Amino acid sequence: MTMNKNIRIGYVMKMYPRFSETFIVNEILAHEAAGLDVDIFSLRSPNDGRFHESLAKVRAPVHYLPGKSAKAAIFWEQIAKACDTFPNAWSLLEDTTNEVAGDVYQALHLAQAVHERGITHLHAHFGNIATTTVRIAAKLNNIPYSFTAHAKDIFHESVVADDMRRKLTDAKACVTVSDFNVKFLNQCYGDAASNVQRIYNGMDLSRFTYASPAERPREIISVGRLVEKKGFPALLQACHILAQAGTDFHCTIVGKGDYEQLLRDQLADLGLAHHVALLGACSQNSVMQLVQNAAVFAAPCIVGSDGNRDGLPTVLLEAMALGTPCVSTDVTGIPEVLRDGKTGLMVAQNDAQGLADALKRLLDENDLRVNLAENGRQLIEQQFDIDKNTATMRNIFSNHVE
Repeated sequence: MTMNKNIRIGYVMKMYPRFSETFIVNEILAHEAAGLDVDIFSLRSPNDGRFHESLAKVRAPVHYLPGKSAKAAIFWEQIAKACDTFPNAWSLLEDTTNEVAGDVYQALHLAQAVHERGITHLHAHFGNIATTTVRIAAKLNNIPYSFTAHAKDIFHESVVADDMRRKLTDAKACVTVSDFNVKFLNQCYGDAASNVQRIYNGMDLSRFTYASPAERPREIISVGRLVEKKGFPALLQACHILAQAGTDFHCTIVGKGDYEQLLRDQLADLGLAHHVALLGACSQNSVMQLVQNAAVFAAPCIVGSDGNRDGLPTVLLEAMALGTPCVSTDVTGIPEVLRDGKTGLMVAQNDAQGLADALKRLLDENDLRVNLAENGRQLIEQQFDIDKNTATMRNIFSNHVE
């Protein structure tokens, strides 16, 4: 679609950039390639010091909003400034009495920047404080907003139902990353979720070149933050079962996180030092190479004890695009892409034996690897092309310009 030159989008994130959120960078790059004017707003400064190569291609200016810990006098000064810019500010701010003061303070700064830069639509990633801030700033500017709901912001025990319902009601649209999420939001919030639609996270398929897995080393690869919902303890147990059975294999786990020491201890207890490597974080290009050199990709996702779970892991989609057959679990939207026996193999959550059996099948059966990989790539091309999927998002932005 040809972009309306009157459209200018403000993308708002809690933290930008974030090493684990390449899907946001890819989305913005696709918008820019289509001619969309984008400004990026971040509530926090980045803190992990690791960035993917694609970040350098983003042209959009990045604005870091002032921190939340302003003194009372400065907070009131910002309210006074908002009242000068937005005549209805006082009446609109009555709706923020239940919000955290620091979030309101950042929203006032965002609102001022939106006004000054002529932004016509705000879009937040994750239905957490990014959407809280966007909702207030959009009201002050009398412009529409939308947000993408992913996983933790939907499923975690900390989600406040009334807060989510208010955001869904006021948003012109809510995008989410799986049909499972759409159904979940509709069940939880009824009519308030009537504007929710599924748009899969897209991928730049020109970067993810398919290669047949016919001749691959007996390598298992898994990539993700080392946190509970990724299910890595079950993967180590499965590796132990394979090792005990004398199976020839090696497993590499890429990522960092709170579970790192727990996994290192488990690895040592199981005597897997010669079979499993915890590699830490790697660049996206390095991950792509590791994935495409492996015979099988494992994503043993689980529902965490706090309700947190993956929406639809981007790295699983990337593995399928690259031609690496996958084993995963029936968590949230994963069965929408990983169809057992057709585009991958499905096992139950926390089923180390089932996971070991599936991994061994893919290590041993060349024809199965090739068949699953070919079907997987075809599905990715059909449903996860970033140009097609971001065009749908731009249609949302365009339709809401007055």
